[in-house]
Amino acid sequence: MKQNILIVEDHELTRFGLKTTFEGVEYVGNIFEADSAEKAIEIFNNNQIDVVIMDLGLPNMNGIEATKKIRSSNKDVKIIILTSHNDEKEVLSSLKAGANAYCSKEINPQRLIQVVHSVSEGAAWFDPSIAHIVLKASTGSSSFEPDCGANNYDLTAREAQILKLMTEGYSNMEIAQLLVISINTTKAHVANILQKLEVDDRLQAALKALKNNIV
Repeated sequence: MKQNILIVEDHELTRFGLKTTFEGVEYVGNIFEADSAEKAIEIFNNNQIDVVIMDLGLPNMNGIEATKKIRSSNKDVKIIILTSHNDEKEVLSSLKAGANAYCSKEINPQRLIQVVHSVSEGAAWFDPSIAHIVLKASTGSSSFEPDCGANNYDLTAREAQILKLMTEGYSNMEIAQLLVISINTTKAHVANILQKLEVDDRLQAALKALKNNIV
């Protein structure tokens, strides 16, 4: 199914480059543009948007506040932060606001196309350097506190394999293709993994797996 994308970026040249990157991509439908958070929210409220690519350093309302507002009105939309900022506070604030992915603007365009597709399919993804920041900053947080002693959470070999792919940002569909299993079987494994790790979503599962060296 085609995904309608909203690009939120105040720098015209960067916005043009992003639009050009996604033009003609097979899974992309309509591409919308906004140069401010306020304009983005207006476009979002008046159109069917599946994926938002959000800059943080916007004039007036910043990208984190815009993410909160968009997420509060639609829990299903996928929001990808694309920014040159890698401040720990901003990374965590973005994720808490409801971002599904956090990417550096240095990302390769083809990789960004893959990331957007993976996130649209349900994956959570963050730049390796950002993942390190999140793990470092979340130390001491009760949500991701390392467990005492060895614990594999009774994961089967297949579940551990799938969890590793989840931490690498693969979507359910991509995991199914890589492991040559059905999408329904993949979804069932993911649901079991979330239950065993006692987390609510794939991002929390990935963080917990990395922090506790489960994979």
